Amino acid sequence: MSDRSQFVSPSSRPSRSILLAATLVFLGAMPAVAGPLCRPALAVKDVRFSDIQQSQRVWTARVDVDASRCAARSGRFEVEFTRVKETGLDVTFSEAFSWRPGEIEVSTVFSEDEAVADYAIAYVAPCGCR
Repeated sequence: MSDRSQFVSPSSRPSRSILLAATLVFLGAMPAVAGPLCRPALAVKDVRFSDIQQSQRVWTARVDVDASRCAARSGRFEVEFTRVKETGLDVTFSEAFSWRPGEIEVSTVFSEDEAVADYAIAYVAPCGCR
């Protein structure tokens, strides 16, 4: 005869999936406990297109970055473009850039038969607050 008092049924042990879920919930809550998040204020100004060189032209903009609320000295942001093409469909896409306090310049290369119909700052990564 076997001793059944030492046998533990699988249903009485915590399952790995429950432990994994509890760990993920705990880790997901950690950034909220770490402190408040801020974002720098970005303002686009002085937008221009270069002359065509080697079948390309460059879209350039100056961006004012007010990072006075941020503890970080740099971070990431995205500009969303709507590109129009003479022989194709309009396309919306994003380009990632890095900010630092003050005024920065960002640029993106387009083909000679493309233009920018619209642009906007689409995302600014949060930074720790001062």
